[in-house]
Amino acid sequence: MVAKNRSILILAAGKGTRMKSSLPKPLHAVCGYPILAHILRAAQQLNPAGIGIVIGHGAQQVKDTVLAQKEAWGITAPVEFFVQTELAGSGSAVKAALPFLQKHDNVMVLNGDVPLLQADTLQTMQTTFEHAKAGTLVLAVKVPNPTGYGRIVCDADNNFKAIVEDADADAETKKICEINSGMYVFNSVALQKALTQLKPQGPKHEYYLTDTLALIKQAGLPVVVFTTQDYTQALGVNSRVQLAEAAQIMRARINQFHMDNGVTLINPQDTYIDAGVQIGADTTIASGCYLLGNTQIGPNCTLESSVYISNSKIAENVVLKLGTYIEESEVAEACQLGPYAHLRPKSVLQKGAKVGNFSEIKKAVIGEGSKVNHLSYIGDTQMGAHVNVGAGTITCNYDGKNKHQTVIEDNVFIGSNVNFVAPVTVREYAKIGAGSTITKEVSAQGLAIARARQVVLEKKGVKKND
Repeated sequence: MVAKNRSILILAAGKGTRMKSSLPKPLHAVCGYPILAHILRAAQQLNPAGIGIVIGHGAQQVKDTVLAQKEAWGITAPVEFFVQTELAGSGSAVKAALPFLQKHDNVMVLNGDVPLLQADTLQTMQTTFEHAKAGTLVLAVKVPNPTGYGRIVCDADNNFKAIVEDADADAETKKICEINSGMYVFNSVALQKALTQLKPQGPKHEYYLTDTLALIKQAGLPVVVFTTQDYTQALGVNSRVQLAEAAQIMRARINQFHMDNGVTLINPQDTYIDAGVQIGADTTIASGCYLLGNTQIGPNCTLESSVYISNSKIAENVVLKLGTYIEESEVAEACQLGPYAHLRPKSVLQKGAKVGNFSEIKKAVIGEGSKVNHLSYIGDTQMGAHVNVGAGTITCNYDGKNKHQTVIEDNVFIGSNVNFVAPVTVREYAKIGAGSTITKEVSAQGLAIARARQVVLEKKGVKKND
């Protein structure tokens, strides 16, 4: 159910100059999703009436990406965009979204560079704010080293007094480890009024959103401090080093989640699982594996070392041997792949099929119980059940201009080193002799041998036919 009095405003207008990238900072990926997508996915868990995003640097690219991907990210709340034309501080960013503030009773303001923020923290912030009937709530975090951060100062009863910047803090204040995360929940009316009272600060003459807390307190409304012990949730990404650090923290969370739900990771520190991946219980994953995108893996599977899977669906009881590489494909139950098998996009393996050493499948269906065990290329092919494919078999699907399909029906036996020149059909129970190049249809139960007779040239130049 949509919470009509709740809204989320994400400040994502910064340049991110330390990233040294042409890609806007909010679009850099962490464990399979852009930074901004992680924040949106967490925000969506509050079922807000609306989500606003303040954009600036790379505004059109950010907007286009969100609109194109929001459904895939699971974002159902209406999303609006507001351009911050003058990058003059966080207060200026929120001012750019005044039309959004005017439509909602309260607004949660989040930074656009905090991919580690979690939905349960946002929910607790919102609930605490509502129960306190506060003018604003500030998210505080306790950090091991608060140097350089604004300290949140409270009185003996833990009531908010002020935010003191590091440069202005005395020795006693600098001992405080509770810092301002830069994220808040506001009564929208109180925030709008406080924004009109902001004055430019510092050498850059910027408008600080932090100043609104004192103004709201002066207006007689409660200012609540909510503290989370997990300071990593407030870590911003401002450089490639911080991007890697955020990915490492998130990867550890993801891996722990799967292990807590019955998945065995042989070496979690060397296992790379994206945030959108689903894995069934009693699956075992060896080191060096990459499970990316919207991959789904069923229960009781075995993934040996260095398996790579992207945006694919793997059913239960599947064995993926060393070095198997799978892209945008489907593997049914009880299949076996590898070592060093490659499924290219739009490949389908039906129940019990096998694809073995150095075999490549592309946009093909391998039927139930069929085997492509050694050194083969099967592309643009419809293969039936219980087909045996000999080593070195190739479907020649490309004539230099167009791709053509090979059809191999049930129970066909294919000898080694066979070439199928598509388009071509092999009917059920046919047999193909080793070394053949098949260019015409093979009838059901037929035997096709398409190779030249062996010729041996003796040393004296005498020709002998077999």
